[in-house]
Order: sequence, then structure tokens, then C-alpha cells
Amino acid sequence: MNTSSPRAESREFDSGQFRRALSQFATGVTVITTRLADGSFRGLTASSFNSVSLNPPLVLWSLGSQANSLPIFSGNSHYVINVLSADQAYLAERFSRRTDNPFGGVEYELSRTGQPILKGASAWFECHNRSRYPEGDHVIFVGEVEHCEFRDQPSLVFHAGRFSSTQSR
Repeated sequence: MNTSSPRAESREFDSGQFRRALSQFATGVTVITTRLADGSFRGLTASSFNSVSLNPPLVLWSLGSQANSLPIFSGNSHYVINVLSADQAYLAERFSRRTDNPFGGVEYELSRTGQPILKGASAWFECHNRSRYPEGDHVIFVGEVEHCEFRDQPSLVFHAGRFSSTQSR
């Protein structure tokens, strides 16, 4: 099967317009966490999360190809995708900044493979780092879900540059 296609036509918009148009699509908010060989933890905020397959259970997320954390997540065998609950916007902000210890004062438990799971998350997916695909200015990570849990509660959503909730009014 040939997956390539002819090049796209020239664009009549700039990256700012593209970004503003994308902001109209509401996304869930996740924090991807992992444990390094020295036992320390790393995490980052990502809104590029999606399901891929039920059998096998696959999910994806993406990370900028220039991100400092790319070697960490590319090299580790496992990570956890934490779907933030409506009251966890502070965690999204915290893990979106470069800090020496974003886990300081954050409640978590360890997964079966020793990865940090953020307490209070709406759902979490412990993934084997199955594959990575460079595409454009990002790398797409495909994780095979080994374990997952959820709580029936409103999740955090990002839309038009602001956080909101999936809770109905």
C-alpha cells in the first residue's frame, strides 16, 4: 500500500491564521509522565492526544521535534498519559513550564512499571513506547496501552486559548 500522496497546493494563509483556526477545536488536556533511569521523573503538558486502535489498544500524542524532552520520551520504554480533571488546570500550567522539579508538591502514585500517575486525573493510560514518527515539526508517539483507569468526572478542556471543563451547565 502506497501511503504517500502528491504535494499539497500552495497555502493562502500564514502560521498565525493556522494557529488561530486550530484554537477553535477544543482538546482535552494531558500531562505525559515518565521515570528516568536515575529514578527522577519528567512530565510535560500535551493536548495532542487521540485514540488510534481498540485492538491492539493504541493511543497517540505528539511532541515538538526541538523539545528538550524529546530524547527522554524517545528513549524510555514506558510513559503514562494523564487526562487532567476539570480542577487540574494548575497542573497543565505547571508542566508546560521548564522547572527544575515540576513534581514538587504534586501528589502521584507509581504505575506497575514505576511511572508516575497524577492523583485526581480523570483517566490515565500506562503505555509501552511502541513507535515514533517524525512528521513536520513534531514527532508522533504511538503508545500501546498496557493498563488504564478512569474516574467518572469532568475533564479539563482547552479551547480558544483558555481552559474550561466538559461539565455541562
